[in-house]
Amino acid sequence: MGSLDGKNAIVTGAGQGVGQGIALALASEGAAVAVLGRTAAKLEKTCAMVRERGVRAEAFRCDVSETGTVPDVVEEVAARLGGIDILVNNAYSGAFGPLLSMSDADFQRGFRSGPFATFAFMKACHPHLKRRGGGSVVNLVTSAMVRWDTSTYGAYAAAKQAVRSLTRTAAAEWGADGIRVNCIAPHALSPGLKWWTENNPAEAEEFRRSIPLGYIGDCEQDIGRAVAVLVGPDMRYLTGATVPLDGGQAGF
Repeated sequence: MGSLDGKNAIVTGAGQGVGQGIALALASEGAAVAVLGRTAAKLEKTCAMVRERGVRAEAFRCDVSETGTVPDVVEEVAARLGGIDILVNNAYSGAFGPLLSMSDADFQRGFRSGPFATFAFMKACHPHLKRRGGGSVVNLVTSAMVRWDTSTYGAYAAAKQAVRSLTRTAAAEWGADGIRVNCIAPHALSPGLKWWTENNPAEAEEFRRSIPLGYIGDCEQDIGRAVAVLVGPDMRYLTGATVPLDGGQAGF
């Protein structure tokens, strides 16, 4: 018996990296998983891995920045799985770099896939979560929000701060419906970060030394497992929080 037996989860950006790790960890606790993302082959790979854990997995192609499609996607997930208990807003596609060299379009892209998409999914999922007696939403943010020097991370940090604010407001407004809403701010060895560490070994070692626990987190074991606990019954009194899953690097 897993702590999430009988629960249904949506995980956006679940084709690889942190999203995949979260999907696998939820599956290990018994949750059926709707695997959302843009690339069909990656979604099917994650679904196959989820099914190996003995639970149901369904793939849904979705570009979260196209927020007008979100309500229909959520309704399709609810119909195919029989309801929604957990929402994890992981997908993000934004730009990095100095503010003066960033175009308006690149700056806005991070907001469309960040707070705009998060809001769309939260609003569409709310009636389903409420109907099931409450549920849990986890939104991904970043430690870049609280760095002293956010150079080149300004657009990313701004979009994620908006997600954090949405999270706190939804926690306050939806608590009466039994819905908990929290953030995590993870460091994890996603494919992109793994590529960077392998191609920039000196900088990667300096980055690793800045983490008190001494390593970059694993997508499933360090991030996914924490999310599985966060959405489970043992954390039923926690809402509106930002949980740093970064080995102690940032000060929230």
